Amino acid sequence: MSPVEHLHMSVFSQSFSPCGRFLAAGNNYGEIAVFSLSSALSPDATDLSQKPILTFTAHEGPVFSLLSTDSHLLSAGNGEISAWSWAELIKRNTKAAWTKRPNYKSSLEIPEINAMTINPTENSLVIGGGDNNIHIMDLESGVFKSVLQGHTDYIHCLSVREREGEILSGSEDGAVRIWDYRTGQSVHCIEVYKYEECARPQYGKWISCLTTDSDWMLCGGGPSLSLWHLRSMSPTSIFPLSGCQRQANFYQDMILSVGEGQCVSHCLLGGEVKAQIPCTPHSLNTLALNLNSTEHRVMVQTRELRKA
Repeated sequence: MSPVEHLHMSVFSQSFSPCGRFLAAGNNYGEIAVFSLSSALSPDATDLSQKPILTFTAHEGPVFSLLSTDSHLLSAGNGEISAWSWAELIKRNTKAAWTKRPNYKSSLEIPEINAMTINPTENSLVIGGGDNNIHIMDLESGVFKSVLQGHTDYIHCLSVREREGEILSGSEDGAVRIWDYRTGQSVHCIEVYKYEECARPQYGKWISCLTTDSDWMLCGGGPSLSLWHLRSMSPTSIFPLSGCQRQANFYQDMILSVGEGQCVSHCLLGGEVKAQIPCTPHSLNTLALNLNSTEHRVMVQTRELRKA
């Protein structure tokens, strides 16, 4: 890749290894870079030790989603998912353990895959993307066993409520759908942009981020980032953040959020913005917390790199 291309690189996804000592990041050129956190965070770290220990091309198109299981790194490119053994990656071996493709309507269809999540109860992988559908793959057999249909535009984000047997999905169509994954039926549809307190027509109606914690849901995008009580199906807090938020996470008694703007926002559950930590880039794409390691408990945000 030429130096000019590197100046226009966007990092779309990231995932920590199960041991918490390594970080994988995927970019718009289909590459995955693996970093050693112990080297990068060492008091004696140099420019060289902060660079990837491994960079390889995983997909032809952008890597929009990365996810780690107990043993593998899963990556999603245009129309396919690949698995890479973490043990092999650390040895700098880049042969995929497997590559799977959902059952699309047409063999010519190559929709991007924007989101993946694990359903531990069924040991299944849930994916959503550009064909407007949710595909569910059994991780043991590698077989795609069901398709959830209902969205009218592409899917950006997913979350699983394991105890309730539900999958939540956020889409470009402005809806958050709640699915019973045992029956494959959509049981609720929340059109967030139709709630006056959430609506921001100037940004559109798309849902770009979604996460859940017990009976609570956090979502945003075109509409304001908002906290919802899922039993009453109503918003309880609206966060006064400018621009579209691209990812938000629950963390202890706070909410962490990134998106358009040069900061990581720390918000209280009641809706107050407690702090905004400045960052160099003008926008941030993803946010990840390393909860797999007590030694390297870090927060990492990824961004777009442009020539100044």
